[in-house]
Amino acid sequence: MKKVVIIGAGPSGLIASIYASCNNEVILLEKNKSCGKKLLITGNGRCNYWNEDQNIKHYHSNNQDLLKEIITEKNQKEILSFFDKLGIVPKIKNGYYYPFSNQAFTINHALINEAIKNNVNIKTEYEVKTIKKQNDKFIINNEIEADKLIIATGSLAYPKTGSTGYGYDVAKSFNHKIISVMPSLVKLKGEEKYFKKWAGIRTDVIVSLYEDNSLIKEEKGEIQLTEDGISGICIFNISRDVVREYKNKKIKINFLPCLTKEELIKKLENKNVKETLERIINYKLVEVILEISNINENINFNDLKDKETLINNLFSFDFKVTGYNSFDSAQVCSGGISLDEINLNTMESKLEKNLYFIGEVLDVDGDCGGYNLGFAWISGMLAGKDND
Repeated sequence: MKKVVIIGAGPSGLIASIYASCNNEVILLEKNKSCGKKLLITGNGRCNYWNEDQNIKHYHSNNQDLLKEIITEKNQKEILSFFDKLGIVPKIKNGYYYPFSNQAFTINHALINEAIKNNVNIKTEYEVKTIKKQNDKFIINNEIEADKLIIATGSLAYPKTGSTGYGYDVAKSFNHKIISVMPSLVKLKGEEKYFKKWAGIRTDVIVSLYEDNSLIKEEKGEIQLTEDGISGICIFNISRDVVREYKNKKIKINFLPCLTKEELIKKLENKNVKETLERIINYKLVEVILEISNINENINFNDLKDKETLINNLFSFDFKVTGYNSFDSAQVCSGGISLDEINLNTMESKLEKNLYFIGEVLDVDGDCGGYNLGFAWISGMLAGKDND
């Protein structure tokens, strides 16, 4: 029987401990007072733990093609079977999986209890400071020996949950390559004065991302307009591409996805522009659109000399990105340990035998909608069940 030590008791670490416990002695080390601190806040505390649409396009990496070796139909079925055996009853809405209780506690508690039932030795408030290898053994803090070591320490996102990037340091100490780590699923910032006028608005839009005038990504959904920028799921899903290089990228927002330009013009004919638009979109947004279009609020549409500017600002609003939120409020990170140095059937390092990396510490990030947890489950399962 091997001794397996897992560092990090988040989603990937917990599931890895359960799978590893079948044939091994398992120690799960967590520096927080309790396990799954970040898991408990996912999905606004409801835990969107899976998505039935597992198209590879929802996962991102600098080695994108390699993801096909991890996000397989076999692995997907095994994860769903795992949660079914765990007793989790899903509430599925538009393909999004939540526990029927609508509480992240349900998932977290079930995983912890299953680990304990399988004799996993969970040590909380235990901070790992040193790792070295001697005589084919990993020595943690000069006191715990391991035949197999699994790193599940997370990324740099949400440091208040305990993520410090320690896993990257471990990887570097064993000569692994780290692809630059950046915030992802994060709010984008701008510097226009009128942002204060639209702060607090939530509205359905289509957001288009262009690079050198070529459309590279489009998202449809609710946007949140804030005093210093734009947020919401559809913004988060384009943020990965924007954060890494936004100077040659453009964001355009269609505030009227419910209408065509022709339909809007028909509604506006012979009518007051402000009054008509206020019956379609938020009145504060109407004020902003009129302001940047240089249109008097009392004017009739037919009297407008420059109708094109108004139409463009409604259907193709230009948002200039000047920054983004930090790791403190990023849901995940892009970048991390390069996948080409990992055996993707087992998550074992190709550079150091019996060393494994799982979850957010790797160069994989997913869209909003359960994909980042999906990768955590699959990578943790693969590492935990490997007994070679």
